[in-house]
Amino acid sequence: MAARRLLVLFGSQTGTAQDTAERIGREAKRRHLQCTVEALDSYDVANLISELLVVFVCATTGQGDPPDNMKLFWRFLFRKNLPSGALCRLDYAVLGLGDSSYPKFNFIAKKLHKRVLQLGGNPLLPVALGDDQHDLGPDAVIDPWLVALWDKILMLYPLPPGLEVISPDVRLPPKYTLHYVAEDSPQPNGILLQPTAPRAAPSELCPFAALVVSNQRLTAQSHFQDVRLIEFDVTGSGITYSAGDVVMVQPQNCPEDVQQFCQLLRLDPDRRFVLKPTEPGTALPALLPQPCSIRHLVTHYLDISCVPRRSFFQLLSCFSTSELEREKLQEFSSAQGQEELYSYCNRPRRSTLEVMWDFPHTTCAIPPEYLLDLIPRIRPRAFSIASSMLAHPDRIQILMAVVQYKTWLSKPRRGLCSTWLASLHPEQGDVRVPLWVKKGGLKFPSDPDTPIIMIGPGTGVAPFRAAIQERVAQGRRGNCLFFGCRQESKDFYCQAEWEELVAKGFLTLFTAFSRDQEEKVYVQHRILENRRLVWELLSSRNAHVYLAGNAKQMPAAVAEALQSVLQLEGGLSPSEAEEYLAALERSRRFQSETWS
Repeated sequence: MAARRLLVLFGSQTGTAQDTAERIGREAKRRHLQCTVEALDSYDVANLISELLVVFVCATTGQGDPPDNMKLFWRFLFRKNLPSGALCRLDYAVLGLGDSSYPKFNFIAKKLHKRVLQLGGNPLLPVALGDDQHDLGPDAVIDPWLVALWDKILMLYPLPPGLEVISPDVRLPPKYTLHYVAEDSPQPNGILLQPTAPRAAPSELCPFAALVVSNQRLTAQSHFQDVRLIEFDVTGSGITYSAGDVVMVQPQNCPEDVQQFCQLLRLDPDRRFVLKPTEPGTALPALLPQPCSIRHLVTHYLDISCVPRRSFFQLLSCFSTSELEREKLQEFSSAQGQEELYSYCNRPRRSTLEVMWDFPHTTCAIPPEYLLDLIPRIRPRAFSIASSMLAHPDRIQILMAVVQYKTWLSKPRRGLCSTWLASLHPEQGDVRVPLWVKKGGLKFPSDPDTPIIMIGPGTGVAPFRAAIQERVAQGRRGNCLFFGCRQESKDFYCQAEWEELVAKGFLTLFTAFSRDQEEKVYVQHRILENRRLVWELLSSRNAHVYLAGNAKQMPAAVAEALQSVLQLEGGLSPSEAEEYLAALERSRRFQSETWS
């Protein structure tokens, strides 16, 4: 009989695809399958030809891009020299996670499914396309698809004689066991950072401890939004970057939340432990020192401020000693209870820590070794770099809006990373932030004579500040910026800087202050007003166009304005204008980076 082995490979940017992959892994274990769950780029892709059963779970990011932890796999899979029957032994299924408000909805899952099919793979099911926009989120698609998947898999790999599917009420063993160490054992070196020159370029596994040099509020105190310009010193890190690149920051939980969490679970924050994998071959969490203190685990690793997913409630219900709490947790983790879970958790953005407060009897019964199964790790946050090394050697600057908003919960919701960074001040002494740099999605032209049109409302202007600084340092003119915000007096970021560059002839600036007059004016209106210049730059001077900012309505409105320019000034028909813009995108003369 064929080995009952399942491989689950995921490409995840925000953690949802990883959470879904781990759910499939747990369900596989309940069906007595040997199962490995791994990020696509951690897996040796050369072994794929010998695999018999694989489930791919992958998200689509940005403008139809693969997540960071599957980029190497993606490049390998689309190599021209792969033979068409390379994967003829493979039974596979693809589950995609996306957002239908983006034009390239689930593009990566669709393309992956098609490519594996081309290489001879045998699909068990049609590709599943989970959608964040659905009232019940991606689970509306995932739940029925998984039922069909297990039916198919159990037909191919029936349960061994005498074995039944393990009931969801039975608790599976934790991924790691936790062993407390004696008080007098040697202390670890603490946080895994490199304040001195590293051996290799800083990365997620080895971030650089950058000194916070300045933290300046750019918006007026009376303005509803707090936007900061924060500068880090990266001297000795070996970090280099270009305009368009991104800095990744590893945030941490605030001491008050850490203290509350430890009190709720009756944990001694100073107690130290080592982790041991339950199953041989399971790697230990790379970002945790061994031994590690409870305080370090909760401060730097467990994401207690995130909105918990359905899997959290499922596992939590297994620990409940209170019948009332257990019933509610089981309801939240059932397919029928998803609307109620959405109303309780997602709509008001209730955090993991707040949920634990609501289920006190269950929370204090959580065995510490299950914490790493229950709560995901804190993910790094990405910021467009807003400075150039040519203008600011050994420095990285970011433009950051502090995330804070109200829901019907009494306490305002705050972004973990932006709140933490905003609280750091150089006058407090040696304040350091773990960070590293990665290539961004925007690439600026190398030809010094190519003009650039940049459309960056709000903090979308960050990568363009880097590009302008870089180009000005190289003596390049032909920089045209469309900037939009609410009010000139309150949130016109870097106003003096832009005005100085305009006076020196390095910058052409068009501003749209949406609330400074009765009629709202946005960047798309300014593009239309200046259509002759935009058309001249595009048609006669081979200009490149860049767009960055919020992904809601702005990108579509800007695309519409650009098409109107092509029709009114270039004399193109609507369909020709659409094709012209699509051709600019294909040739990378129109690039965008948007976020939700």
